[in-house]
Amino acid sequence: MKNPVSSNIRLDGLDSLFSTEESRQEDKREKIVEISLADLYAFQNHPYKVREDKEMTDLAESIKERGVLMPTLVRPIDGGGYEIVAGHRRKRACEIAGLVTMPAIVREMDDDTAIILMVDSNLQRENLLPSEKAKAYQMKLEALKRQGERRDLTSRQVVGKLEAADIVGQDAGESGRQVQRFIRLTNLESDLLDMVDDKQLAFNPAVELSYLKPEEQKQFADILQLEERTPSLAQAQQIKSLSQQGELTPEKMVEVMVEPKPQQRLQITLKEEKLAKYFPQSYTPRQMEDTIIKLLEGWARKRQQEKDAR
Repeated sequence: MKNPVSSNIRLDGLDSLFSTEESRQEDKREKIVEISLADLYAFQNHPYKVREDKEMTDLAESIKERGVLMPTLVRPIDGGGYEIVAGHRRKRACEIAGLVTMPAIVREMDDDTAIILMVDSNLQRENLLPSEKAKAYQMKLEALKRQGERRDLTSRQVVGKLEAADIVGQDAGESGRQVQRFIRLTNLESDLLDMVDDKQLAFNPAVELSYLKPEEQKQFADILQLEERTPSLAQAQQIKSLSQQGELTPEKMVEVMVEPKPQQRLQITLKEEKLAKYFPQSYTPRQMEDTIIKLLEGWARKRQQEKDAR
């Protein structure tokens, strides 16, 4: 009896089936590929600055000599090209080194997964600016919350007993409270935030000032630059309190800033080379100090006599 089924079976059909499955698994494996620099685009709202500093120069020189030792991580973009998840500095260094391509790992990932990887890939850098950490923490916190919402759970339930902010700070060795304080800096107007980055405005006072209305912040930034002063924590808290009470004006800002800071001590340092030409070489520092004080006392008496004679 003729078997109609067996007559239609071809042995190479089974081989082809296994080969196809093997190729599918191979396609799923991540590979390092060379990608044109022109096809690599910065991550949207990337919070870290790519600075043209000595470290960048050193990295470019290293790439010239040894090539790119660590491939960048990218994800495909609809319509062509790739978005950089980790490796923005490496791409810029490759451009400086004169390369036209660089090695990359291509990985499919959703927006929130990409944000978390992008933030974490840079948080261990030692020279991060406060503004960079503030924006990065904010982006990661929002991504974690969205991931929780998609699972129909709160962020607390997603991570167990830890808050989402605690998880954000874990890799950087900071508490959830400190993460939240950094995120407050994203509410600062650009002039004040630049002062924080330039170390002209301390971190804790800046957090307090982040609660001011945008127009109040602009006015206060102008006053700081005009008066060439920086607020203490107590002064920043006082200004914040006046704002919350609806009583903050530019005049009140100036009044607060000209008040003496608690426990503020005047310190003057006179360099030895400037004093040496006025004293014999045998004079000790104590003798110099006593002489200066006597001269100042005589100067003060003379000023008082001139004032009384008017």
